[in-house]
Amino acid sequence: MKLFVKKIVAQILIFLCVLSFLDYFVSNALKKSGDFAYGDCIIWNELLNGKIKEDILIYGSSRAWVHFNPNIIQDSLGLTAYNLGIDGHNFWLQHLRHKKVVKNNQKPKMIILSLGAGALAKRKDLYNKNQFLPYIFDDDIREYTRSYNGFSNLDYVLPMYRYIGNVSIVKKQILADWSEINQESYRVKGFKAIDREWSNDLKKAKSKKNSIFMNIDMKTLNLLKDFLVESKELGIYVVMVYSPEYIEGQNFIANREDIINEFKSIALEYQIQFIDYSNDEICNDKKYFYNSLHLNAKGSEIFTNKLVEDFKRIDAINEIIKKNLITN
Repeated sequence: MKLFVKKIVAQILIFLCVLSFLDYFVSNALKKSGDFAYGDCIIWNELLNGKIKEDILIYGSSRAWVHFNPNIIQDSLGLTAYNLGIDGHNFWLQHLRHKKVVKNNQKPKMIILSLGAGALAKRKDLYNKNQFLPYIFDDDIREYTRSYNGFSNLDYVLPMYRYIGNVSIVKKQILADWSEINQESYRVKGFKAIDREWSNDLKKAKSKKNSIFMNIDMKTLNLLKDFLVESKELGIYVVMVYSPEYIEGQNFIANREDIINEFKSIALEYQIQFIDYSNDEICNDKKYFYNSLHLNAKGSEIFTNKLVEDFKRIDAINEIIKKNLITN
């Protein structure tokens, strides 16, 4: 009986070893794919491997990674910049990236926190969860993603289990010739300019309901406040920016004014700068947007140039620029 049990245990161990090898192989291939999961794997690689060394980091949702052009910021301010915007998520997963910045990377001089009406909401589903597939065994990623409807308990502990529902992904990485894997990054320094014209997304949304209400998740709000306290303690200058939204989209959010007032209150409480572009002239022209929430390539270029000019009028940012010139 003991011999039988030993054989079973040995077979299980061999099976787990094979699974672990396959997991390592597939995960490594995904990590090197520049366009997989909208390029998010490249961002996670940089974060986990300590490659983020820029002076300015941009945090936020998709509104961050398509609105704030790091190259324009760098050319204008003389400070290097990197966009860490994460598509489809609020501050909860943005904070996960911040945690990796603090733990693994060089401390930035400044953080631009991109805000939107949904910044303090928390969705139930783990949007674009494929970006986490290669990194699921990381302790922080496991902790932050567990609160979403995304992965099961077995996904977090059993090698290859999470790939069962992603057979096409596994097949591509195992059977494809290495040259077929697209290693060209989907983004540049985390930024992606979207060259699209206005869509009918807002019109479709309005046909279903007159307006929407954006909830404020208290845990997310408290996490944001903790982040602001921590940043001050670390000597990181934080500026909150509400980038442009098309005017009709602004009116579609029933409690938008309350959310803006919440941001103003936070800025006052923690004595940080809050720049709101809700009334900027760009918000009245569809040609700068591809939907009500997102600027297109031309819009992001115009906005980022406006942003850096406004930054130059802020004393604290000018001090950062001066110190950077002295040290370099």
